[in-house]
Amino acid sequence: MWKELKPGFMLMLVMTVLLGVIYPVVMTAVSQVLFQDRANGSLITVNGQVVGSRLIGQNFSKPEYFHPRPSSAGSGYDATASAGANLGPTSAKLLNGATTKDDKGKETVAFDGIKLRVVHYCLDNDIPYESSVPLDMFKNAAGDLDDVKLINAFSDEKAPLTFVAKTLIPADAVAGSASGLDPHISPRNAELQAGRVAKTRGVTIAEVQSLITKHTEGRRLGFLGEPGVNVLELNLDLDQQLARK
Repeated sequence: MWKELKPGFMLMLVMTVLLGVIYPVVMTAVSQVLFQDRANGSLITVNGQVVGSRLIGQNFSKPEYFHPRPSSAGSGYDATASAGANLGPTSAKLLNGATTKDDKGKETVAFDGIKLRVVHYCLDNDIPYESSVPLDMFKNAAGDLDDVKLINAFSDEKAPLTFVAKTLIPADAVAGSASGLDPHISPRNAELQAGRVAKTRGVTIAEVQSLITKHTEGRRLGFLGEPGVNVLELNLDLDQQLARK
């Protein structure tokens, strides 16, 4: 019996050592010598501290920074929960957003929706728009827009709120990627945000635009994908070259 089992056992042992030990060690050594940066996650360090990766987006919300595209990965850009919204193009939830009630019965935003994102994108970046109802009607006591009221207005079957931007807004400005981790935005998205960033930092739009051009990456191999701007790298360069005045 051992005579019949021995060849199979020896083959398993050899393949285990070869593919389970030797191959991983060799490939790890080669990658560390030839592609150390990529092999270690394309990490970006500032003053010796890791601040992120070139491959994974992260959230920026302050007006002096460029904002990334929306993310449905966990609470946003969570690399352990990579995912998209998984909603179809005709989904009312995707377009209008959705609300829910917390344990105290207060209505809160469950999903912001494309239309609500368009509203905030226009207001944040001073983009002209037309609204069927004045947006002042949806402000709270503090004078801020109430997202719950807006979502309910968009979802009103009898008289839904209509809001149209007078400038074509890039899809990546209001829609997330399938992974929820995309670190890039389109050059057009960056250009529309340039005015806000320049105004907040007290610099000229031309200075900000020059950094956008600097960080615009072309198509891979000249024809794959679309040009993009790495948000983290652009924002880090902003702090270095055009610090807020």
